[in-house]
Amino acid sequence: MRCSSKQEIEVTSEKSSTDSLSGGRRHFLTASMAVAASAAFGRDYGKNAAPVRYPEPDVLVLDKRFEKYKLGNSPIQRLYHSPEMLWAEGPAWNGVGRYLLWSDIPNDHQLRWLEEDGHVSVFRRPVGNSNGNTFDFQGRQISCQHATRRVVRYEYDGSVTVLADSYGGKSFNAPNDAVVHPNGDIWFTDPGYGGLMNYEGRRADTGSVQPYQKEAVYRIDSKSGKVFQVADEIFKPNGLCFSPDYKMLYVADTGSSHYPDAKKEIKVWDVVDEKSLAFGRVFTSMELTVDDEVKAGMADGIRADVDGNIWASAGWVGDGYDGVHVFAPDGQRIGQILLPEICSNVCFGGKKRNRLFMTASTSLYAVYVETTGAHIS
Repeated sequence: MRCSSKQEIEVTSEKSSTDSLSGGRRHFLTASMAVAASAAFGRDYGKNAAPVRYPEPDVLVLDKRFEKYKLGNSPIQRLYHSPEMLWAEGPAWNGVGRYLLWSDIPNDHQLRWLEEDGHVSVFRRPVGNSNGNTFDFQGRQISCQHATRRVVRYEYDGSVTVLADSYGGKSFNAPNDAVVHPNGDIWFTDPGYGGLMNYEGRRADTGSVQPYQKEAVYRIDSKSGKVFQVADEIFKPNGLCFSPDYKMLYVADTGSSHYPDAKKEIKVWDVVDEKSLAFGRVFTSMELTVDDEVKAGMADGIRADVDGNIWASAGWVGDGYDGVHVFAPDGQRIGQILLPEICSNVCFGGKKRNRLFMTASTSLYAVYVETTGAHIS
């Protein structure tokens, strides 16, 4: 064995030190790139993700009025994710069954999350590429179907009743979202997205962004079954909800998807005698300053809490915007819930109705808040 000279030892030592430093540098750079990538693609909700330090950093208080609704020790949870789920919409809470159901429109089925153990399974298929879901005051499920262009009710015996499929002698475009009134009437929107593409319904061959007729809001009379058009002065009516006292109706307008003149906003009308709408006006704009730049996405599904705040899903902008925007009764944005995906819809659920469920692209999220939903589902 040959002994190394002092010079050789120094050279070897220097090389080892250099390799060690290089390896450390490589490790540091790799770790830094991983952190940067994680930041670029949003928060990690995987099973091995680092815990979140309370209070939840992605529930933002923009106005002191929102402070009482943010819980200091409640995290945003991703309850379900699947790359096979293509576009989650229409969450609805069943209080008797203690489950949340929602639609995966492109996959033409509805999914169900069970509260007792978090189990998720296919609830029903096919479903006519259903979008919005809700329950009436008798516990029956109401669904808006894109492909069949109708509003249906699932009966206790498993049969399906068609509640509405046309107006004025013309087919609907593709009913989108529905809410129920205590008097039994069902109000719904018909923006027509399911009639503009095969991906979420059945594309019409009319060559128009109004597949079969002007987009509008409708009411199904519970006694006669007759369908009434209650508003059409809106580009593409999407999500809708009543105020806590049912004296106002809020509707999200997503018409900017097809109309250059359409503004990204939520509108509101007065409900007259539980049957018609009057005094339509802008409730709020979806414009928000993000990173010193004014940006505007679209509100989709909306729900009211018992204090009259409107919780609106929001998306199509990116980090710092996508998620849920909360508006006070005066239309001012008071809070945000940031999500790493575009949020399509929201609903309050849980046995106290104080848990906000959020369908967001390929995932289902939830967070507890210190308020309750104003209505069932």
